[in-house]
Amino acid sequence: MIVFSWIIICTSSIVLVAFFGSFILFLREKLLNKILHLLVAFSAGALLGGAFLHLIPEAVIHFGATEGSLFKIFLVLLSGFCFLFILENYISWHHHHSKEHPEIEPFSYLIVFADSIHNFMDGLIIAGAFAFNIPLGVITALVIACHAVPQSIGDFGVLIYGGFKKGKALVLNLTSIAPMILGGIVGYFISAQVGDKILYLLPFAAGDFIYIAASDLLPEIKTKEHLRSNLNFIVFLLGIGFMVVIKLLGE
Repeated sequence: MIVFSWIIICTSSIVLVAFFGSFILFLREKLLNKILHLLVAFSAGALLGGAFLHLIPEAVIHFGATEGSLFKIFLVLLSGFCFLFILENYISWHHHHSKEHPEIEPFSYLIVFADSIHNFMDGLIIAGAFAFNIPLGVITALVIACHAVPQSIGDFGVLIYGGFKKGKALVLNLTSIAPMILGGIVGYFISAQVGDKILYLLPFAAGDFIYIAASDLLPEIKTKEHLRSNLNFIVFLLGIGFMVVIKLLGE
C-alpha cells in the first residue's frame, strides 16, 4: 500500500499544480490575451517534441528496433493520426449542421482527447517506475511534471483560442490531465497482467499529437506580419527545446 500511496500522491500533485497554473491565467485575463498566440505556438512545439522525442523513442525502447516492431509502432502511430483526422472531420460536420457552439473549433476537442491519452500513459509510467522502486518513481514523476505542467497551461490557452469560454476551458483542461491519476491506479493493479501491450498507447498518442500540431496549431500561428511571425516561430522552437531539455534531464 506504500507504493500505491506514493503513486496517488505524485499523480494528484501533478494534476493540482497544472490546474493551478491554468487557474492563474484564468484570473489574469489581460495576461492571457497578450500571450494567447504564444501559448498556441509553444503548445505546437511541445506536442511535436513530445511525440518525436519522448513517445516514439519510448515505444522503440520498450518494443525494440527490429523491423517487425518498428512496423507495428509506426502502424499504430499512423492509426492515431488517421483516427483524429476522421474524428475532426466528424466534429466539423456535426458543428456545421448544428447551431450549438458553432464557434468552437474542432481541434479544441481533439487536444482534450489526445492529452487525456497522453496523461493516462504518464500515470502508467509513474506507476511502473514506483513498482520498480520508490526513488525511481519520484524522479520519474518529477520529470513528467516538468513537461505535463507547462503543456497543460499551454493547452488551456489553446482551448481559449479554439472558442471555449474561460470557465469551460478550465474544466476541460482539468478533465484532460486528471486521467493521469487513473493511469497511475490502473498501472498499479494491472501492470503484471497486461504486460507491455498497453504501451502501444504511446505511438497512438504520438500520432494524435503530430496531427493536432501539424494540421491545426501550426496554421493558426502563421501570419503575414513579419515580427509576430518570427516571435511565434521562436516560441514554437522553445516548445521543442523544452522537450529536448526534459529528455536530457531524464537520461
